[in-house]
Amino acid sequence: MAVIMMASSGCAYYSFTGAVIPSHLNTIAIPLAEDNSISTLVDLDESLTGLLVDRFVGQTRLSLQPNQEQADALVSARIDRYQNQPASVGGQERATLNRVTISVTTEYIDRTKDEVIFSRSFSSFEEYDPTDPERGLSGEEDAARAVLEKIADDIFTAATSNW
Repeated sequence: MAVIMMASSGCAYYSFTGAVIPSHLNTIAIPLAEDNSISTLVDLDESLTGLLVDRFVGQTRLSLQPNQEQADALVSARIDRYQNQPASVGGQERATLNRVTISVTTEYIDRTKDEVIFSRSFSSFEEYDPTDPERGLSGEEDAARAVLEKIADDIFTAATSNW
């Protein structure tokens, strides 16, 4: 009943994914994420940005606005830390399992109300086998991609369930 009342009052929009977006927000800007990490992997910034666009535009009614000044909402992200380190060591003191950890600071702003909805950090990790000869560097890349997927999901959930 409360959901029906809120939906009929026009204060929020509910999608089939469970995402809740205030009804006054129609457009969103998601600029290229900053990459302040020391990762040797390229395109972490583009990957994270693409994942955020997929979620905010693909799973809500929001349309992407390339001009930040004209957008109703803004989601900005900064990759602060990238770490690839041994998680498990085997014989001859060689890593048998590595852990990729990524930390991202995100700010979500309602530009129509000039209000910061949230500003917070998100972090996640994924492990991979660095000794797998068939995977090579792709093991680290796949782990990094999985971490970015988790972080993008966490950012989207925080932004769309906060209402």
